[in-house]
Amino acid sequence: MNKSILTLALLLAGGSACMAQVQPTFLSNPTLSPDAKTIVFSYEGDLWKVPSTGGNALRLTAMSGNEVSPRISPDGKWLAFSANQNGNMDVYVMPLEGGDIQQLTYHESSDEVDSWSWDSQNVYFTSGRENRMSSYKVNSKGGTAQRIIPHFFNYIHGMVETPSGELLFTDTWESYTAANRKRYKGAFNPDIKGYNPKDKSFKEYTNYIGKDLWPTVDKSGKIFFASDEGNDEYNLYTFENGRKTELTNFKESIRSPQVAANGSSVIFEKGYQLYIYDVASKKTTQPSILLGRNQVLGKSKEFDVKGQISNYDVSPDGKKLAFVSRGELFVSDIDGKFVRQMPSSGERVMEVIWLKDNKTLVFSQTFAGYQNWFSRSADGKGETKQLTSDKRNNRDINFNKERTKAVYLSGRDEVRILDLNSLKSNTIVKDELWAFQNSSPSFSPDGQYVLFTAMRNFEQDIFVHYLANNKTHNLTNTGVSETSPVFSADGKYIYFAGNRTKPSYPMGMGNASIFRMALENFDEPYRLSKFDELFAEPKKEQKDTSNNMKTPEKDKTVKTAAAKPEPKTETKKNVVSIDFNGLLDRIQQVSPFAGSQSGPQAFAKGEKQFLFFQSNHEGNFGLYRITYEPFTAAKTEKVMDGGFGHIIEVDGKYFVLAQGTLQKYNIDQNRLERVEISSKFNRDLDKEFQQMFYETWANVEENFYDPSFHGVDWEGIKQKYAFYLPGINNRQDLRIMLNDMLGELNSSHMGFSTMGSDERKDFNFVSNELGVTYDPSNPYKISRIVRNSPASRIGVDLQVGDVLVAVNGTKIDRSLDRDYYLTMPSLASELQLTVNRNGKDVDVNIRPQSGAAFKELLYDEWIKGNRSKVDQMSGNRIAYSHMKNMGAGELNTFLLDMAEQENNKDAIILDLRYNTGGNVHDEVLRFLSQKPYLQWQYRGGKKSPQSNFAPAAKPIVLLINEQSLSDAEMTAAGFKELKLGKIIGTETYRWIIFTSGKGLVDGSFYRLPSWGCYTLDGKDLELTGVAPDIAVKNTTADRMADRDPQLERAVQEILKDLKK
Repeated sequence: MNKSILTLALLLAGGSACMAQVQPTFLSNPTLSPDAKTIVFSYEGDLWKVPSTGGNALRLTAMSGNEVSPRISPDGKWLAFSANQNGNMDVYVMPLEGGDIQQLTYHESSDEVDSWSWDSQNVYFTSGRENRMSSYKVNSKGGTAQRIIPHFFNYIHGMVETPSGELLFTDTWESYTAANRKRYKGAFNPDIKGYNPKDKSFKEYTNYIGKDLWPTVDKSGKIFFASDEGNDEYNLYTFENGRKTELTNFKESIRSPQVAANGSSVIFEKGYQLYIYDVASKKTTQPSILLGRNQVLGKSKEFDVKGQISNYDVSPDGKKLAFVSRGELFVSDIDGKFVRQMPSSGERVMEVIWLKDNKTLVFSQTFAGYQNWFSRSADGKGETKQLTSDKRNNRDINFNKERTKAVYLSGRDEVRILDLNSLKSNTIVKDELWAFQNSSPSFSPDGQYVLFTAMRNFEQDIFVHYLANNKTHNLTNTGVSETSPVFSADGKYIYFAGNRTKPSYPMGMGNASIFRMALENFDEPYRLSKFDELFAEPKKEQKDTSNNMKTPEKDKTVKTAAAKPEPKTETKKNVVSIDFNGLLDRIQQVSPFAGSQSGPQAFAKGEKQFLFFQSNHEGNFGLYRITYEPFTAAKTEKVMDGGFGHIIEVDGKYFVLAQGTLQKYNIDQNRLERVEISSKFNRDLDKEFQQMFYETWANVEENFYDPSFHGVDWEGIKQKYAFYLPGINNRQDLRIMLNDMLGELNSSHMGFSTMGSDERKDFNFVSNELGVTYDPSNPYKISRIVRNSPASRIGVDLQVGDVLVAVNGTKIDRSLDRDYYLTMPSLASELQLTVNRNGKDVDVNIRPQSGAAFKELLYDEWIKGNRSKVDQMSGNRIAYSHMKNMGAGELNTFLLDMAEQENNKDAIILDLRYNTGGNVHDEVLRFLSQKPYLQWQYRGGKKSPQSNFAPAAKPIVLLINEQSLSDAEMTAAGFKELKLGKIIGTETYRWIIFTSGKGLVDGSFYRLPSWGCYTLDGKDLELTGVAPDIAVKNTTADRMADRDPQLERAVQEILKDLKK
């Protein structure tokens, strides 16, 4: 979005036709001047100033990117704010009355302004440069920022200084990244806390199980903040005589309260507009703010279909294409030279098929957010006809060979048939299908069976439905998944993808292969029979006695056939017959035994049968095929590199769609030829955003794990937020509003993310980390070299006490931020540092690392420190392992830890504190459940147990805390149910719903928490969490002092057990 000061000039001149004077929405981040007479706020990515009584707003900034979080200094002279013109949020200051803007911070992490010090000398901000988030301060004149409260797991943010010097803050995700989540109650709730830097003491101002957040303080020391304690919505609170006191009782949440320094007024957001609470009168008013709105979303944006095709079909006559690009429907000739866009409604088209008349299209398009079926003339003339009006998603359509019927999935539980003559649908199967992550249904070659999958115990089984008698049969009925089934072209087999010994949930179907199931116990043709045919007498031609006179048409047909002896593709109908006895015995793997395969597709030409599939058995993924021909060995060969190819065959011609590009495929020569389709079209982002809003809402409605939506009126929530749609004018507005809507569900694993070329980020910078920490009193002096970092390597002559004086020959100005010299457009392969060591300059070469890699090393130091403490406290008797998450990498780390320690030690501590989840709980619990059941011995050797690892025979302690979430909670619940040992710490987060997600028309993504997790007695872990057997809490002060009462108690409990 282009902005300029011209906007301000037009506003002052009285506006123009394209800039209407309106009471705007999506005003955010308000702050008040010390005398409460002036408001500064963010709107459309810029900062604006307006009298607190209302009136015309004046633009203060017009930087590239977004400017947010403005804060006015207590002396009223300066404005601090954050801006992302360099790709990430940095801290800036400028005179409040206008003037030069000075950049204060340069780190690649997001630096978000929180407040000023009362002497107007320092700016407090939140940054993730050393951990997930922490509070820093930087001098308003420049210099390097200082961290306030150390420790990797102290997530301090929102810091404000009281006049006495105390620092108020909150320290959980729920008051930062998940502040939009409503009504959370749990152990990771945010409270208002205080820290006195003089005596390093801490104080808790609130202790409520819900959410207290966003503290702000006036010059008298009076604290204001938001809380949802009164009515489950954020309202304004303060302390009266030390007691928490409610000041407002809105039915709609407020956000980001800020008190004026003089204490007379508090400003906040509500309903994406600004309101002011008058402290004396206890009344809230809304200032009438006038500003010019540049209606940019309503202006069409140009796109091109080239490389962006998502779905297609070929007309039965082989002359025309229909395809989808960015939710729009197009028709062209078979070579893509003449393209016409079908009339657009602003909805999203997803799938399209041709009818057999070569003139009519059936396609899916969103309606009130749900995919429904429509039809229209392919020439673009006439009206579109809506075939279904369901509040469920209709999808994954496939037609039979004659194009008289189509089969598709509807909602969570229906397989339907669409009659392609009457265009009417009827349901043939109701079963547990799930509303996404499906295998597509299809017809058998003879059209008598419908092939589909349904869920049994979280795994897909293959079913056929016989249309003649309306009976359904489960063909596999196993404890693992068989996915993506298709009939072979001759109807003798069903091909499918699967891992026949490993369930696909929760870890996914690793190392899947392609299998084929023989539908009858038939034998392959015999060579002997073919040999005998060489000597068989040709059959005598039977005379046609019905009519000895040949018609001219018949004569012409015979002559044409004689003139073209090349055999045509076989068109006879293969009748499918299924022997349901012994089906599983007739399964064989047909794909390579290496790698992973998926997505089988089957075709035939003459006597050759072709199986196409995706595979990475040669390294990278590609499309492969196996050719089956009688009396010839099956041949596997690559078709193309890259992503999955969707293949269509029409009248012996083949087409492949892969990576957004359509290609013609010569099946005889295994050769692809790109169809060059390039056609520009316009799309209205305003309509697109509205469509995305409704689609997101509808898919959450269809897939959210709790049918009661955590007690929320989800339909009412849609109406509430649809009201704000007309006010959205950029992608950031949409991002905020959709996440607010999703936050109403009080659900974990929820969120909407979006990026687009319409957002202005011209630059991106990265910080080059050296692998050192610095002296707080001298930000250029090295205080510690982090283990395994670039600075720790042999040949890198950096030492504790060295003072950085130059980077790549550029001398350092100590008045500037240290990151100014180390943050660059990309990660440098090498840097030359100059350090001062004992009065002498020394040059040191180093290969820097990324900020993310450096933070991982800091995390690893904490783990190694814990292991060392356990060894010291236990006399080296207890194995210690920490898992950062429940992913495959950390599972491997855990198993390595056990391989190195479990045999040699008497007990185990598994630390799942701060664990961010994943899906390997079953593997971890299986390992911990192993008990000795046998011994074996080599003659003269030592008896050893079986299994090799037997942790369940030893004392085990599981450590959890309020930040153990998702699959860590599954693991803790399973650990407790299996009685594997003691659980010590605090209750887990209550953040556990297994989730997936879906993409939107522009590539945006939203999460779908669809699978609830329950204890054996039915308790929803999302609402209860897992409580410890022994409750021990670690505080901010404990972490700051490097104390760990939870770990100490774990060692104590184990040592007691070992004495028994």
